[in-house]
Amino acid sequence: MRNFHALFFLAAGGFCLLPMHRAAAALDYSPETGWTVEDSSGKTAVEATAAAQLDKAERFEKAGDYHQAALAYYELTRRFPRSGAAADAQLKAGDMAMAGGDYDQAYIYYNQYLTKYPKGDDFDQALEGMYNVGQKFLEGARRRVFGVKAFPSMVRAQEIFENIVKTAPFSKWAPLAQFYAGQALEKRGQPEDAIAAYQEVISRYPTDPAAADAQYQIGYVYLVQSRTAYDQSAASKAQEAFEDYLAQYPNSEKAAQAQDNLKALQGHENSNTVQVAKYYDKKKDYKAAVIYYNEVIKEEPGTPDAKAAKDRIDALRAKLGDAALEAGPEKTETGARAQEQRRLQAQVETASRSDYLGPPVAQPTPTPGDSSAPPSPPLRSSPDDLGPQPPAVEPALPSQ
Repeated sequence: MRNFHALFFLAAGGFCLLPMHRAAAALDYSPETGWTVEDSSGKTAVEATAAAQLDKAERFEKAGDYHQAALAYYELTRRFPRSGAAADAQLKAGDMAMAGGDYDQAYIYYNQYLTKYPKGDDFDQALEGMYNVGQKFLEGARRRVFGVKAFPSMVRAQEIFENIVKTAPFSKWAPLAQFYAGQALEKRGQPEDAIAAYQEVISRYPTDPAAADAQYQIGYVYLVQSRTAYDQSAASKAQEAFEDYLAQYPNSEKAAQAQDNLKALQGHENSNTVQVAKYYDKKKDYKAAVIYYNEVIKEEPGTPDAKAAKDRIDALRAKLGDAALEAGPEKTETGARAQEQRRLQAQVETASRSDYLGPPVAQPTPTPGDSSAPPSPPLRSSPDDLGPQPPAVEPALPSQ
């Protein structure tokens, strides 16, 4: 064990001393280019003129050294921003990073083009490049950390697609980008946000072909929710979405699949109805059971479930009679009992109010001849009697 520790520290110390043997090398980092090493080969050295720097970048590209080509093109835009080749070099930096598999860096370069050259001739091409980078992350490409591929990132894909929509909302790439932002959210396990993204496609780009895909995908997300969470409301929303899809896009390539999904949803719903009918049957609530058995027969005519439901209804009728299975009005005593329950419930709800002060207090009604009652004021008996009336006599205070 001691030998192992000694070897470990010896190796670590030797590694730390390695840069001392390369005094000509310099490690440099920037958010735009990441970590780079400038050595005696002069790979990252910037030429004196834009033309010479462009020639250098093209040589790296021709040799297939896409990483150095991307750096050389980027250095041209950074050191010679007013050069006529700067805009093209910015785009080429993104293309070279893309070709080298450094998708994060490609996104940065393309985004810089869109920011620095909003009216550039290759604006649409930069958008396309950014869109392709987003697709790579959506397909599971891994992000790089210090130059090493580490982990896939749906968050990065979502960010890229949303940035396209924000930067160029009226471009031909915007509808697709909005749709794939929904896909990224769906893969991240955020179905509600994904549905909102798909609905945004429909509302903002209703005539674009992506709107049809978005409408279908809304139904699909709800369909998955209905199966995984057994959510009946999600099943209803899925059915509604697929019906809207077929109504608006009856000739689309996914129309047949939408119809199959509707059949599956209907079968799932009917299966639930059968289970409900059997539940009431087992509880001996035969009236309710017959109601649901009839629903199965109505919704699934000719199916084995419908036949089984009909056979069970016939058996119950033979056993109990038609009158016992008919759903009629409440019996008199049942209605009266329900009315009494409603009255009592109303009393409970009234007593629970925060402003409830208790039942009304009965006021005593004075009886004729009661001396304790205050006398009524005298009334005028003639229209000519306009004089003031004598003041009313207050009742005597009670004696102690």
